[in-house]
Amino acid sequence: MRSVIIVSIFLFSISQQISAQSKPAVFMLDMEVLKSNKEKLSAKTIAYKQLIKEADAAISLPTMSVMEKQLSPPSGNKHDYMSIAPYFWPDPNKQDGLPYIRKDGQVNPEVEQYKDKEYLNLLCKSINTLALAYYFSDDEKYAQKAIALLRVWFIDPSTKMNPNLNFGQAIKGVNDGRAEGIIDTRFFMKVVDAIGLISNSNNWTSNDQASMKNWFKEYLKWLEESEIGKDEKKAKNNHGIWYDAQLLSYALFINDKEKAKEIVNSLIERMNFQMDQNGFFPAEMKRTISLHYSVFVMDPLFNVAQMSKHLNLDFWNYTTSKGKSLKLAYQALLPYISKEKDWEGEQIKPFEFQAAVPLLAQGITKYNCNECKESIKEILGEKFEKSVYNLIYSLD
Repeated sequence: MRSVIIVSIFLFSISQQISAQSKPAVFMLDMEVLKSNKEKLSAKTIAYKQLIKEADAAISLPTMSVMEKQLSPPSGNKHDYMSIAPYFWPDPNKQDGLPYIRKDGQVNPEVEQYKDKEYLNLLCKSINTLALAYYFSDDEKYAQKAIALLRVWFIDPSTKMNPNLNFGQAIKGVNDGRAEGIIDTRFFMKVVDAIGLISNSNNWTSNDQASMKNWFKEYLKWLEESEIGKDEKKAKNNHGIWYDAQLLSYALFINDKEKAKEIVNSLIERMNFQMDQNGFFPAEMKRTISLHYSVFVMDPLFNVAQMSKHLNLDFWNYTTSKGKSLKLAYQALLPYISKEKDWEGEQIKPFEFQAAVPLLAQGITKYNCNECKESIKEILGEKFEKSVYNLIYSLD
């Protein structure tokens, strides 16, 4: 009897190992770069120590849930996420301020009253930090905390978020939710990669993995079939590109590669009509903070290029039938994000150049940008050596 038990335990152990090996890899991050940087960790001590410092701080965070908000969404179900549009303000000419009016680029502080968005951003950032810390340190405590956060937000029936964004970025006096709200969940793409990083943790179960796949399968279905989702798909600015990038991440996560290829084709078409012949995006150039949005629209495209590798597609160097390409867009923007030239478009508030660092960092290896590293050093200054960018990109 004892030998049967031992064999059973052995077989269970093997099945668990096989399960772990079959769990998804990261999609936006470059696993080869992560492996290389982990091997060279002694040369990246300052950045590693900073990552661990931030991860230790994340361990002390309480778990977060959509159930904690004081206000209920129109559905009456607190499991439904809700937020208000950031650039809409009370109309000063109306006694009740309704309907709210648009002030592009100016964030209404009322958004802070709706904690779901604040919690979602903090949740995704924390899970990402913890997962990276676990990967580089192999310390289970970081995986444990990331898993606890994931279970509360996505898995536990009493606290989880429903897989919809019916009440995202509502405009008071106009609607209860709108297509533009879908951009709130772009940080879930980092959650998908974080799951890949913690997938070999002893604390991550096959039930956890199945539950997360099911959640994202349902959310992907909502994104494609809901009227709000369909409206966002039609967006002809950065929203449409972020929409497709999210779909691609979730499709890869649930291993629907046929759908993933369809999404990449959709993005190719978006580049055809959203990018001009010089590599700029006219819809973003019209904004009051046009440099910000010119960088912001490139972020999802860079993510898509990295994710497309998992489909054996080279989006980094692809040129469309109309001569549009990611490389063209990068070369057009590079002189401005590297501070070689002053931005000529409208920018009503100072641009935070750190937002462009991921583009510059990937430009080093993807487009042989020899000067990009020096630009990053100039932007980050004394923060360069301890930046997590040293761990997730090739900055050597």
